[in-house]
Amino acid sequence: MVHPVSGFRGTRAGVTAGTGSSLQGGAGHGNPLPRIRISYWCAKGHVTEPVFLQLPDVQIPAVWDCRRCGAPASRDGSEAAVTEALDDGYKTHLEYVKERRSDQDAEDVLAGALERLRARGVLPDELLRDP
Repeated sequence: MVHPVSGFRGTRAGVTAGTGSSLQGGAGHGNPLPRIRISYWCAKGHVTEPVFLQLPDVQIPAVWDCRRCGAPASRDGSEAAVTEALDDGYKTHLEYVKERRSDQDAEDVLAGALERLRARGVLPDELLRDP
Protein backbone atom coordinates (compact mmCIF):
# COMPACT_ATOMS: atom_id res chain seq x y z
CA MET A 1 0.00 0.00 0.00
CA VAL A 2 1.24 3.47 -0.86
CA HIS A 3 1.51 5.91 1.98
CA PRO A 4 -0.88 8.86 1.45
CA VAL A 5 2.00 11.34 1.66
CA SER A 6 4.03 9.53 -0.98
CA GLY A 7 5.66 11.67 -3.65
CA PHE A 8 4.56 9.15 -6.31
CA ARG A 9 0.84 9.54 -5.75
CA GLY A 10 -0.94 10.53 -8.96
CA THR A 11 1.94 9.74 -11.31
CA ARG A 12 2.04 7.11 -14.02
CA ALA A 13 4.58 4.34 -14.42
CA GLY A 14 7.63 5.46 -16.37
CA VAL A 15 7.30 9.12 -15.48
CA THR A 16 10.66 10.74 -14.78
CA ALA A 17 11.59 13.86 -12.91
CA GLY A 18 10.83 17.05 -14.78
CA THR A 19 8.08 15.57 -16.96
CA GLY A 20 5.20 15.91 -14.50
CA SER A 21 2.18 18.12 -14.87
CA SER A 22 2.63 21.83 -14.35
CA LEU A 23 -0.44 21.67 -12.10
CA GLN A 24 1.43 19.68 -9.45
CA GLY A 25 3.33 22.73 -8.23
CA GLY A 26 6.74 22.73 -6.63
CA ALA A 27 9.97 24.28 -7.81
CA GLY A 28 11.90 21.07 -8.57
CA HIS A 29 10.35 20.25 -11.94
CA GLY A 30 12.99 21.89 -14.10
CA ASN A 31 12.61 23.78 -17.34
CA PRO A 32 11.74 22.18 -20.68
CA LEU A 33 14.59 21.93 -23.16
CA PRO A 34 14.33 24.06 -26.32
CA ARG A 35 12.96 22.16 -29.31
CA ILE A 36 12.73 22.82 -33.03
CA ARG A 37 10.49 21.41 -35.77
CA ILE A 38 12.28 20.37 -38.98
CA SER A 39 10.45 19.85 -42.29
CA TYR A 40 11.31 16.90 -44.55
CA TRP A 41 9.84 16.36 -48.05
CA CYS A 42 9.63 13.03 -49.87
CA ALA A 43 9.57 12.69 -53.67
CA LYS A 44 5.76 12.46 -53.62
CA GLY A 45 5.52 15.87 -51.96
CA HIS A 46 4.50 14.68 -48.50
CA VAL A 47 5.79 16.78 -45.61
CA THR A 48 6.97 15.22 -42.35
CA GLU A 49 7.82 17.52 -39.45
CA PRO A 50 9.46 15.72 -36.52
CA VAL A 51 10.46 17.68 -33.43
CA PHE A 52 14.07 17.57 -32.24
CA LEU A 53 15.99 19.03 -29.37
CA GLN A 54 17.65 22.22 -30.47
CA LEU A 55 21.00 20.78 -31.55
CA PRO A 56 23.72 21.94 -33.94
CA ASP A 57 22.64 21.54 -37.55
CA VAL A 58 25.16 18.74 -38.21
CA GLN A 59 23.54 16.55 -35.53
CA ILE A 60 20.06 16.69 -37.09
CA PRO A 61 19.50 13.89 -39.65
CA ALA A 62 19.62 14.87 -43.32
CA VAL A 63 17.13 12.13 -44.32
CA TRP A 64 13.98 11.00 -42.50
CA ASP A 65 11.35 8.40 -43.42
CA CYS A 66 8.07 9.87 -44.69
CA ARG A 67 5.24 9.16 -42.28
CA ARG A 68 2.67 8.78 -45.07
CA CYS A 69 4.39 6.58 -47.67
CA GLY A 70 7.59 5.40 -45.95
CA ALA A 71 9.85 6.77 -48.68
CA PRO A 72 13.02 8.65 -47.73
CA ALA A 73 12.46 12.36 -47.24
CA SER A 74 15.11 15.07 -47.13
CA ARG A 75 15.22 18.60 -45.81
CA ASP A 76 15.40 20.13 -49.28
CA GLY A 77 13.62 17.40 -51.29
CA SER A 78 16.54 16.74 -53.66
CA GLU A 79 17.89 13.57 -52.03
CA ALA A 80 14.38 12.14 -51.89
CA ALA A 81 14.02 12.47 -55.67
CA VAL A 82 17.26 10.56 -56.22
CA THR A 83 16.26 7.69 -53.93
CA GLU A 84 12.80 7.50 -55.52
CA ALA A 85 14.40 6.25 -58.73
CA LEU A 86 15.62 3.15 -56.88
CA ASP A 87 12.05 2.42 -55.67
CA ASP A 88 13.01 -0.19 -53.10
CA GLY A 89 10.14 1.23 -51.09
CA TYR A 90 6.90 -0.11 -49.85
CA LYS A 91 4.28 -2.13 -51.68
CA THR A 92 0.56 -2.03 -51.11
CA HIS A 93 -1.41 -5.11 -50.14
CA LEU A 94 -2.83 -5.27 -53.67
CA GLU A 95 0.68 -5.28 -55.19
CA TYR A 96 1.66 -8.26 -53.03
CA VAL A 97 -1.52 -10.12 -54.00
CA LYS A 98 -0.91 -9.44 -57.71
CA GLU A 99 2.59 -10.92 -57.37
CA ARG A 100 1.10 -14.20 -56.10
CA ARG A 101 -2.05 -14.50 -58.24
CA SER A 102 -2.88 -14.11 -61.92
CA ASP A 103 -6.01 -12.36 -63.19
CA GLN A 104 -7.61 -15.78 -63.77
CA ASP A 105 -6.87 -16.80 -60.17
CA ALA A 106 -8.56 -13.59 -58.98
CA GLU A 107 -11.65 -14.31 -61.11
CA ASP A 108 -11.84 -17.88 -59.73
CA VAL A 109 -11.56 -16.69 -56.12
CA LEU A 110 -14.23 -14.01 -56.70
CA ALA A 111 -16.59 -16.51 -58.37
CA GLY A 112 -16.17 -18.96 -55.49
CA ALA A 113 -16.83 -16.26 -52.89
CA LEU A 114 -19.96 -15.10 -54.73
CA GLU A 115 -21.26 -18.68 -54.94
CA ARG A 116 -20.76 -19.15 -51.18
CA LEU A 117 -22.66 -15.90 -50.50
CA ARG A 118 -25.49 -16.99 -52.79
CA ALA A 119 -25.64 -20.41 -51.08
CA ARG A 120 -25.99 -18.69 -47.67
CA GLY A 121 -28.72 -16.44 -49.06
CA VAL A 122 -26.75 -13.24 -48.64
CA LEU A 123 -26.86 -12.41 -52.38
CA PRO A 124 -29.87 -13.03 -54.62
CA ASP A 125 -29.24 -15.41 -57.52
CA GLU A 126 -29.94 -12.86 -60.26
CA LEU A 127 -27.59 -10.24 -58.82
CA LEU A 128 -23.98 -10.16 -60.09
CA ARG A 129 -24.32 -13.24 -62.32
CA ASP A 130 -21.81 -13.54 -65.14
CA PRO A 131 -23.42 -13.10 -68.62
